[in-house]
Formats: sequence, structure tokens, C-alpha cells
Amino acid sequence: MLSFSSSKSFTMGKGLPDLQSLSNSFSESISIRLNPPMTVNFRSRPFQIRAIDAAQPYDLEAHLRTQFKKSNTLKIGIIGFGNFGQFLAKTFVKQGHTVLAHSRTNYVDVARKLGISFFHDSHDLCEEHPEVVLLCSSIISTKSVLQSLPFQRLRRNTLFVDVLSVKEFPRNLFLDILPAEFDILCTHPMFGPESGKYGWAGLPFVYDKVRIGNDEFRIARCAKFLDIFAREGCRMVEMTCAEHDRYAAESQFITHTMGRVLERFGLESTEINTKGYETLLNLVENTAGDSFDLYYGLFVYNKNAMEQLERLDMAFESIKKEIFGYMHRLYRRQLFEEEGGSGASKEKKVEQKLLLDGSARDHPSDTVSPNGAVPEPPSVKQKP
Repeated sequence: MLSFSSSKSFTMGKGLPDLQSLSNSFSESISIRLNPPMTVNFRSRPFQIRAIDAAQPYDLEAHLRTQFKKSNTLKIGIIGFGNFGQFLAKTFVKQGHTVLAHSRTNYVDVARKLGISFFHDSHDLCEEHPEVVLLCSSIISTKSVLQSLPFQRLRRNTLFVDVLSVKEFPRNLFLDILPAEFDILCTHPMFGPESGKYGWAGLPFVYDKVRIGNDEFRIARCAKFLDIFAREGCRMVEMTCAEHDRYAAESQFITHTMGRVLERFGLESTEINTKGYETLLNLVENTAGDSFDLYYGLFVYNKNAMEQLERLDMAFESIKKEIFGYMHRLYRRQLFEEEGGSGASKEKKVEQKLLLDGSARDHPSDTVSPNGAVPEPPSVKQKP
């Protein structure tokens, strides 16, 4: 026969017993009496609660929030994290997108402050499988940068985007170098860190969907990227790369050319600046911050730029001839009015000697019409 006894006991009241009292009760010694008489004492270990086996509530709200974020944001890998790349990245991060960056220069501190993951090696960035690869390199280095990327480490349907100031050049480059499975979107935000520092509202954003897959995911991904700029208020303009380059040569290239000419000219602010002069000063300020590589790229990689430069040179020469011609006519008129008729008579004789066939012609009028028009050339009279 077995009987148990404990040096302490506890009573069960209403509800559950206090866990601390249970622990104290079971920490005392326990005696076992046997028949025939024999006593064995056991020293029990303190009673402790090791775990609570209770179901945790499912956070449906957090799950839905995560799913919504994934459906409306992108993982964007920026190749070329210089001035313009950082400028765009700030807005990407502000809108909640995940941004990765790679550049030849070490921008790890800058990236950390912006909440961006920086990779020294492009292989490491590509292994993160960004949905969008954004090229922010200079125009002249784009080909070498693109050829250096490990395409085999990316997903087979990755979207490639460029933001160069010329469009036919990167379009042809993408089509020649990228695998056929990759999507291609050529874009040009027609603003920069200076012109867009107070916001992008109303600023033009040009794009051309060169090659976008037909499935719903790829179409939605392209739309989400374009929506980044639409949400900031950009004026979205869809046109072909060829159309862009033709318009850009007439606008952007001429703007940069005049800005650099005025910078070399040494344009300075004065105490009596007019509104027009302030516009010229702002033009110099906006273009002076851009590298010469950008201007060189606008000229070399846009086949329309040479024609515009020649037209600009012809226009400048035309203005010089017009103003010098006007000044010359006024000077001649004043000179001959002071000399009287004798001056005109002497000139007529000189002209007569210059005519090889012995003919004479009337002396041209030095009178300048009110509208500045040049008088008709004199008629030639045959000798009787």
C-alpha cells in the first residue's frame, strides 16, 4: 500500500489557483510510505511555467497593408548614382519604392542617408532581382555601362529604362544589346536638379514604350513606373524617339548652347536688371551646373543637332550684316549731306569709270526708309 504526504497543502477555491502558490507548494519535500513500513523521501524541483501554449491572433490588417504596398510599389535598381540618379531616387523613396543603387564612385554614405541600399558590384545588385533597372549614366558612357551588366543574374522579364537627353541612341542600343525577353521603356524627364528643385508639377516627361510584354504583369509594371512621375504632376508626353530628338535639337540643344555662350561671355547681374535680362541669367544658372559631357552628348548623339548649330551660326551672321549695313548707310548719308552735292558728283564720276562697257547708272539713294528696308538697286542706263 502506498500513501503520499506533503509538508504543505493548498486548497482550491473558486477559479484557478495562484501559480506562485502552486510553485511554492510543489517545492517542498514529498514522503512516500510503503507497507511493510518503509519511508522514501524525494526532494521535488520548484514548479515553473516554461511556456504559454496559446494561439496568437492573425493580423489581417497588417497582411492586407503589406499586400497593398507590394502591389503599388516597385523595386528599382539605379545604375549610375550621380547627381541626377540621386535626384530621382529621393522621389522614388518618398513614394515608398524600394531603391537599390550601383555606381563606380562610392556613394554608400549618401545612399544610407536616403534609405537606399548601395552595391559596389553590379552583380550583387542584379542578384537582388530589381523589377526595374534604371540607367542614369552619362550619354557617352551608356554603351560600356550597359555591356558590363550581368543580364544572366536578372529576371528574364526585367524592365530596362533610360533617362538620357537623347532617345534614338539608347533605343537602338537597348534593342541591340538587351535579351529579347527584357522590356524597354525610353524616357526623358525634361528637367533636372536645378529646374525641378521646387517640384515637378507641370514639367514635361517624355516616354516611348519601345517594347513592353503583353501580359498583365508587365503592362502594370510599366504603368506603375510612369505613375511615379504622373503623381508628382509631370506633363506626360508620349512620342517616338525620333520625334523627341527632332524637337529636342530645336529646344534643348539650342538652350544649352545659348546658356554656354552667355556663360563664356561673362553675363553678370546689375542693379538695373530687366525681366528679360533676369531670364538670361537664369538660363546661364540652369545650364552651368550641367557637365560638358552632357552638352557633348546632345551634339554628337543627336543627328539633328548639327543642322541646328549651323542655323544658329547663320542667324547670328545675318544679324551682324543687317546691323552693320544699317550703320553704314546712315554713315554714308551723314557724310554726303555734309559735303553737299559735290560729293555725290565725284562719286558718280568714279562709278562711271568703273563700268567696263562705258555705261552710266544713277547714284543709289542713301535715304533709309522708316521701316529700315534696303532701297532697290539702281537701274543701268545705256549710253546714247
